[in-house]
Amino acid sequence: MVHTFGLQGRFFALDTESGSFFEIDRIVKAILDGDDMSPFSSCEISDAQDEIARLKEEGVLYAPEIESALPPYSPIIKAMCLNVSHNCNLACEYCFADGGTYNDERRNMSFETAKAAIDMLIERSGNRRNLEVDFFGGEPMLDFDVVKRTVLYARSIEKDHGKNFRFTITTNAFKLNDDDIDFFNEHMYNVVISVDGRQAIHDRVRKTVGGQPTHDTVIANAMRFKDRRKGQYYVRGTFTRYNLDFCSDVLYLNDLGFDQISIEPVVLDGNSPMAIRDEDLPTVLAEYDKLAQAYIERRKTDKWFNFFHFMIDLDSAPCAAKRLKGCGAGAEYVAVAPDGTVYPCHQFDGTKEMALGKVGGELDEEIRKKFYYCSVPSKPECSACWAKYYCSGGCMANSYKFNRDIQKPYKPACELMKKRVECALAVKAIEESDDDRKSN
Repeated sequence: MVHTFGLQGRFFALDTESGSFFEIDRIVKAILDGDDMSPFSSCEISDAQDEIARLKEEGVLYAPEIESALPPYSPIIKAMCLNVSHNCNLACEYCFADGGTYNDERRNMSFETAKAAIDMLIERSGNRRNLEVDFFGGEPMLDFDVVKRTVLYARSIEKDHGKNFRFTITTNAFKLNDDDIDFFNEHMYNVVISVDGRQAIHDRVRKTVGGQPTHDTVIANAMRFKDRRKGQYYVRGTFTRYNLDFCSDVLYLNDLGFDQISIEPVVLDGNSPMAIRDEDLPTVLAEYDKLAQAYIERRKTDKWFNFFHFMIDLDSAPCAAKRLKGCGAGAEYVAVAPDGTVYPCHQFDGTKEMALGKVGGELDEEIRKKFYYCSVPSKPECSACWAKYYCSGGCMANSYKFNRDIQKPYKPACELMKKRVECALAVKAIEESDDDRKSN
């Protein structure tokens, strides 16, 4: 399987199975795509065909499908999300968790439940040394005392068990203060701050529970955080049908000085006025091209930044199992609700038929196995896709939410994912090519 595409007037080819990636010219693209060859001379065609034949012989073009299989199921857990709060001080219109409540009563996690979750993670992690814990919500800062106590508890016992915890927290930053930032710097491996971008865009959908705008407060707190941050962070936005020109929001955040940025498409039922529809796809795909061009140019200047979805490593990709499985939800990764119920991931919180059990008790290994074996080889639609080793079959929570089947991909996300992969690959190739030219 070979996929060709273009960006910024340059052309590229990806061999799906070998992972080989090439910058190509128009004639090679025409041959690979089976296009009309009349614009080219017989000599040009012959030279290009010889080069294609050579690459085939080397096994880097039209490589046979990899015979890949997942390792046998293991009950080991290495990552956990603690949904410490089913409560939020914002009322974002597009919230997948029904205002952070997950269709539940507004409640916070007790320290006893969080402590039991940490104990369970240690107990079920086998010989894994590095363990990951993400504090999520709702808004986890509304239960920050439990967050802090949980972190300190884990730190107090990790060495005794031969473990190393990496903590992450996702916050809307509306009440973020300097003491919080100091704690983040000391203990949080990564911090994700939710900001949607330009003031009009952010304030349209991210208001307080009382309906007040939040942009100015969030930006002021986020910028103070950025200036004091010692370690990894991201500002993460969501784009909806209200801002299909989301490149402007990414560049707005970069203009404010943020250099680690992510923005995700909203995932909503098609009846929502914010949902991205099929007729919006050409606009969205063109916007990714626009963002890629601006990204390449800005990374040559003092406005250098990382965009999460354009960060790709062509030299040392994840292992085969990771590329087939993706996030590991339900198997290596689980989430815990405030009442101690364990779910396959934070987006399944409240989906009672997917509950795996309770912290401190037995987990439903049959459900976990279904999630573990839900992978690229088990999905015919995904197996035939050129981007399968980058997408890993997509989000199982979205698949279940919209199709009631974790094996059936959520199709609206597929075209966006493929465009992001194209942009990421092209950006990497263009940057490396430009660097080579400079060095020569």
